[in-house]
Amino acid sequence: MKQFPLIRPLFLFIFILLFISGCGSSRGNDSKEPPVFSSLQVLVPEADGREVLGAFPVTLDISNKEQGYMTAQADASAARINVQMTGPDGIVYSYFIDSSESAVIPFTGGEGSYQILCYQQINGDMFAAVFSDTVEVTFDNIFLPFLYPNQYVNFTPETEACVLAQTMMPEDTRDIEALKIIYDYVTSHVTYDEEKAQTVEAGYLPDIDETLSTGKGICFDYAALTTAMLRARGIPCKLQIGYTSDIKHAWIDVYIRSKGWINQAISFDGESWGLLDPTFESNAEDAEAIQSYIGDGDNYTTQFTR
Repeated sequence: MKQFPLIRPLFLFIFILLFISGCGSSRGNDSKEPPVFSSLQVLVPEADGREVLGAFPVTLDISNKEQGYMTAQADASAARINVQMTGPDGIVYSYFIDSSESAVIPFTGGEGSYQILCYQQINGDMFAAVFSDTVEVTFDNIFLPFLYPNQYVNFTPETEACVLAQTMMPEDTRDIEALKIIYDYVTSHVTYDEEKAQTVEAGYLPDIDETLSTGKGICFDYAALTTAMLRARGIPCKLQIGYTSDIKHAWIDVYIRSKGWINQAISFDGESWGLLDPTFESNAEDAEAIQSYIGDGDNYTTQFTR
């Protein structure tokens, strides 16, 4: 499964889900706004076995589907597993899980019905179907799928990038200010790894702390690192991969409490990553600033939301 990494240097990064622990006291549970916790938290997915689908060779734990995710566990004696999921948005998402491994799979297609198909590797690219099922999903809070981690952006409360995001600025820093600080940090701290870009294999998944410690990475590494840090601050974000016209493109939609979802807040234009001018929150020129940055929204076609 090709990941989108071989796009030349520069500041590659995107946003997507995050770990903000379900424990701790929340100040309000209005699904129209992201959850707010009494102190910054990294959400931790759980698989407590209350509601399970499948058996050998793969088990899907949907006990916490109202939190916006499920977990998949491959049996120790199983060959490689492929979980395919189609949600209300009609997009087919594919996740690969090796023997004895587990993965967090987000319900990024919104509330509704998800068709799930599971396959086991027979030989090379050949897979055999093992089971299928349908899951009905509603969320405790509609922002949760964009706050938890998943297979593509994998982190925990102990991940150094998450610890850094929570300590590099005061807890009461406004989300728009935190966005700018994290963006500036990642794009100045990480340099593009040309050699890795030329040799990376299909199915590559990033190691967030490795990117942080080495200061090197490809676009997917930038994306995962930035996403983890933003979500550690409780900032919902969608990592979007798709096209603008017929050009491969990536962008991040970010939820700012004073504005709502800002589409294409961070965008990769094929040459470099750019951040929407944070002054867009200054009211008077909001509409003009946003429109001048993203251009015609009809030109954007989303392929995957991570």
